[in-house]
Amino acid sequence: MKVYDILGREVATLVNEKENAGSYSVNFNASRLASGVYFYRLTAGSYVSVKKLVVLK
Repeated sequence: MKVYDILGREVATLVNEKENAGSYSVNFNASRLASGVYFYRLTAGSYVSVKKLVVLK
């Protein structure tokens, strides 16, 4: 799972390893990011999902 800024630059990697099937949670500290719109991308095998993330301070 990675986080990208509006220009497509990677700003954070939250998970970079294979996990067994199941439910997981990840804490993301966005204190070093400016307020704005970001995107996170989750890849699981051939499945890829991109969602919007808004950081407000």
